[in-house]
Amino acid sequence: MSATLVDLEETPDTQAAPVRAPRRRLSRKTVLLLSAGAIWLAGYFLLRGTGTLTLPTAELTDLHRSLNHFNAWVASNRADNPVFLYVFSPLRSAVDAVANVFTTTFAASPTGLRLPEIGWLGTVGLLSWIAFAVGNARVAVLTAAVFVFFGLQGLFVEAAYTFSLVVTAVLLSLLVGLPLGVLAGISARIEKIITPVLDFMQILPTFVYLAPLALVFLIGPASAVIATVIYAAPPIIRLTAHGIRGIPENTREASDSLGTTGLQRLFTLQIPMAKRTIVMGINQGTMAALSMVTIAALIAAPGLGQVVVRALQSLDVGTAVNAGLSIVLMAIMLDRVTTAASERAKPATQRRRSKVSRRLRVIVLGATFVLVLVLVQLSRTVLWAAQFPTDLNFGPAITSGVASASDWMQTHLFLLTETFREAVTVAFLNPFQSLATETPFFIIFAVLALAAYAFGGWKLTALVLGCLTAIVYLGLWGDAMVTLASTLVATVIVMVLGVLFGVAMGRSSRLDKLLRPVLDAGQTLPAFVYLVPFLGLFGATRFTAIIAGVIYAAPAAIKIMADGISGVSPTVVEAAVSSGSTPWQVITKVQLPMARKSLGLAANQGLIYVLAMVVVGALVGAGGLGYDVVAGFVQSSLFGKGMAAGLTIVFLGILLDRITQAAAFARPSKSTHKAQPVPNNSVPNTKEA
Repeated sequence: MSATLVDLEETPDTQAAPVRAPRRRLSRKTVLLLSAGAIWLAGYFLLRGTGTLTLPTAELTDLHRSLNHFNAWVASNRADNPVFLYVFSPLRSAVDAVANVFTTTFAASPTGLRLPEIGWLGTVGLLSWIAFAVGNARVAVLTAAVFVFFGLQGLFVEAAYTFSLVVTAVLLSLLVGLPLGVLAGISARIEKIITPVLDFMQILPTFVYLAPLALVFLIGPASAVIATVIYAAPPIIRLTAHGIRGIPENTREASDSLGTTGLQRLFTLQIPMAKRTIVMGINQGTMAALSMVTIAALIAAPGLGQVVVRALQSLDVGTAVNAGLSIVLMAIMLDRVTTAASERAKPATQRRRSKVSRRLRVIVLGATFVLVLVLVQLSRTVLWAAQFPTDLNFGPAITSGVASASDWMQTHLFLLTETFREAVTVAFLNPFQSLATETPFFIIFAVLALAAYAFGGWKLTALVLGCLTAIVYLGLWGDAMVTLASTLVATVIVMVLGVLFGVAMGRSSRLDKLLRPVLDAGQTLPAFVYLVPFLGLFGATRFTAIIAGVIYAAPAAIKIMADGISGVSPTVVEAAVSSGSTPWQVITKVQLPMARKSLGLAANQGLIYVLAMVVVGALVGAGGLGYDVVAGFVQSSLFGKGMAAGLTIVFLGILLDRITQAAAFARPSKSTHKAQPVPNNSVPNTKEA
């Protein structure tokens, strides 16, 4: 029958050539990745347990001993060394001076009754007025409510100390981060120079540089602020640069065609259009600063972190959660104020119409400022306005309620959670960790080199091999593979959550407003706070550490993905919908491809935040490099091994970051194929096709 149809469709000149199915060929990238997987599996099964470079827990290498000697030398020579006398000591004094301005104003003065220069009533009035001036009345009310709630928790002084240190750290981070971010956004060369430095600052575990900072700057607010700046500045720099670079090329070309100079383009086009991303960077820097509160308390930083640390030393979950709740509320308040400030800074044509005229707003600001001056003076002269009344304190009720809930969960849910933990550990975590730790190191070298070459070519391959060589030299290859296994598992979970919730938030402003406080809580609530109930539910295992890493890293990835999805041009989305595309097609064919840079940045930040939790995970049984870092922080004899472990985490983070970034930004490969050509004037047999 088909032959008859073909004969009928023939023309005198030509015959219809049969259509053959194209023979697809795998792309080079796919072949390399499949080869890497095959080499890894073959090496694991054939050479399992050999060449793993495992170092016993109590054993040190020559490098570790050299670092121990350096630590002892610094401790004995810091008082006479010119570097300390003329560089580090003045820097410490300068940071202390800035921090003391805020702590003396809002928390406690160093003399007399140790009352602040502005009491609690004046602080609430002044900060609420500032929120109203830079934002709106809604965030002003939120600011007042949050600070009053601190007092009702019985934690006003501690919250004032934390607020003062965070403001100091964020201001110094902005002073450094915004100019560097702008320079990195307009200059690819500067970006290449500072990116490894940012990786080092953000990936290096806080426990690693707390000990050297305390050694150099001594313990106290100065060391805490410097440690916080090291951790909070990189998100500001990265996201500022990301926003500057994200200006559409056609918009930039249109600006250049008008004859604008580079400086004019920067201040009239790039910075205004990147304002939203820059504000996100400020938010992320603020969240990072708050997340350092608990850890900085280990080097005598005053504030809420001290309350959390003391509570955890006695496993007092209620007190820890009460203080952690204050940190979360402070994060939400700062986030809303900065967001409202960015909304007000938009051009009038892009800003929502306000029901209050500009003249009336100026009058209200002036009148309320007079009221603020009255409150400030009252807080300086009357004791009840200077010190929050102690009889208005329901903190003990919160503490007892949380403790009771934690006890109930541990009693009634332990069997269920233990079963779930064991099922996941046996079926997934153990095989994956065995694959990473029992494969010979040279096989891992080959696998990662092939993956790097597939995504980024020879330059990326050379960088990856250099990082791997450094890890071997540092003497902690076995522990690095343990950390690699748990980090990859946590990062995959983070990215799945980031894409799912980020897309949903980017497409729905209502859902974004609903989930934003939850994300702020997950990112700013100190890990030590929620680790205690998780320890009761899941025990001290790798599973608990992975949960902690996911809770901490997922909010950053979700926020970045939501920003990328919401930043897709509405015109493009409307065009896709009008052409008949389903919501799923709009997401997968339009929004996700156009938000590819945000996806890569989310993977970058998610990976870095997971690595930042490696040390905390070690406190709940994760082992690996995190355990080495903690041991080096606690025992001076293991200081060198702890420093080496911290550097290993940095090299491991750079390696994973570069590979994932290259994979995210790589162009999709096209499979090559061969097919029989069909003459232009022939009519193919549609039935056979």
